[in-house]
Amino acid sequence: MSDPDSRTDSQPTEGENERLASSDVGASDPTTEPLVDSSIDVDGSAASSGGENRTVIESKDLDVFYGDEQALRSIDIEIPAEQVTAIIGPSGCGKSTFLRCINRMNDLVDAARIEGELRFEGKNVYDDDVDPVALRRKIGMVFQHPNPFPKSIYDNVTYGLEVQGIDGDYDEIVEKALRRAALWDEVKGQLDSSGLDLSGGQQQRLCIARAIAPDPEVILMDEPASALDPVATSKIEDLIEDLAEEYTVIIVTHNMQQAARISDKTAVFLTGGELVEYDDTSKIFENPEHDRVEDYITGKFG
Repeated sequence: MSDPDSRTDSQPTEGENERLASSDVGASDPTTEPLVDSSIDVDGSAASSGGENRTVIESKDLDVFYGDEQALRSIDIEIPAEQVTAIIGPSGCGKSTFLRCINRMNDLVDAARIEGELRFEGKNVYDDDVDPVALRRKIGMVFQHPNPFPKSIYDNVTYGLEVQGIDGDYDEIVEKALRRAALWDEVKGQLDSSGLDLSGGQQQRLCIARAIAPDPEVILMDEPASALDPVATSKIEDLIEDLAEEYTVIIVTHNMQQAARISDKTAVFLTGGELVEYDDTSKIFENPEHDRVEDYITGKFG
């Protein structure tokens, strides 16, 4: 099986992905199916149940295909609120594909076909009455490579607010987002400077600030520290743990040590697009139930 996560022939670039994830541009993208002009309802029973173990994201018998090639097979998972869930596994096992299903970024891939259910706050996000644009306002995304826009730091943070028509005190929102992203003290005197002038680690934290400025409920992160040096990586990891106090964070990572350090739950995807094991992170790394998972974690394959 080839690597569906690394396909580039029909998938948008990371820059296009990030703009679409933070804006309503996707509503008019010619590669998407017609969108229903309706906001997702998160006021149902699942959303009001409360409790720190409340399930926010749930998939049931989820299959994903790229043309005739199956990337995910019968994925069943429940992801809890305000915790860090890590998704690990070898290249091509469907980790990023699953992440993109959560906020319907795979809608932007011509060849993609999704079967089964993926629920956010109890609502199947693939129902006809769900607007993917409204969904992406509630589920932000941070990509592998820092990708600030060629704008000022301030305008980078407000970008999603402006295109989504979100009102409010932008000065206050910018400061709050940059503080949450642990970047305010470093850039508060240079908000008019280009985001491209920042270091790689600062740029990634700027992208995180941009993702959280509209105040989503879930933050998806696709290997957010893989392109950074160890010092910047440590800052991102500290930030992820802090963000989980307010947000549900789902992170794809190839770094198993990173998953062990920062996550509460870990899902192990293996070759063939299978979710082989999902449990508390300590259980996965100390006493996995499946031999395939133990072999992967101990480096016998992958």
